[in-house]
Amino acid sequence: MAFKGWPATALEFYEGLEADNSKVYWTEHRHVYDNDVRAPMEALLAELAPEFGEGRIFRPYRDVRFSPDKSPYKTAMGATVGDGFVQISADGLFVGLGMYHMMPDQLERYRAAVAVDDTGQELQSVVGSMKKSGLDVHGTEPLKSAPKGYPKDHPRVEMLRYKGIVANKRFPVGSWLGTAKAKTEIVKVLRGSTPLNDWLRRNVGPTSMEPGRR
Repeated sequence: MAFKGWPATALEFYEGLEADNSKVYWTEHRHVYDNDVRAPMEALLAELAPEFGEGRIFRPYRDVRFSPDKSPYKTAMGATVGDGFVQISADGLFVGLGMYHMMPDQLERYRAAVAVDDTGQELQSVVGSMKKSGLDVHGTEPLKSAPKGYPKDHPRVEMLRYKGIVANKRFPVGSWLGTAKAKTEIVKVLRGSTPLNDWLRRNVGPTSMEPGRR
């Protein structure tokens, strides 16, 4: 199956799920989820894999064990594609790439690289260029002040405060989401985010912490 976008019924499915997040609604509309939401995402991930890496679709069920919101189903479909992320919902399309939450060992390497001029200025340049191209690049979970061991007047103190950094773009609902153009826009974002991803791979890399200690 070739990716041809998500039909309007896919977005309508999530509109309905937002209004009635129940097992009854899910059961009655499961065929729409399977055929119009999940199947296009599977086709998309298969086509993106050769360039960006294997993809994985997140399960549609929410973990409600520790949440006051007991709604059983997610109101969006998200999937990883290599180091990137794609999500479709009633609000439209979201595409992102980066490290949303770094583990302690990654965060230590990230801050060390930001602090020194060569790699730190390189990241500044990368972020500036990506923003000019129309991507949103921002830090996640920022500290209120400079992290311990770094001066408050460091020229890149804002970046030092981040616990993650990502590039992304949101696309509102449009008829083009039901065409192959959706893939074209996703590819543009993922390719446009490559400089950030390359910097993170070189200077941060994967965590070496054991799963139980993350």
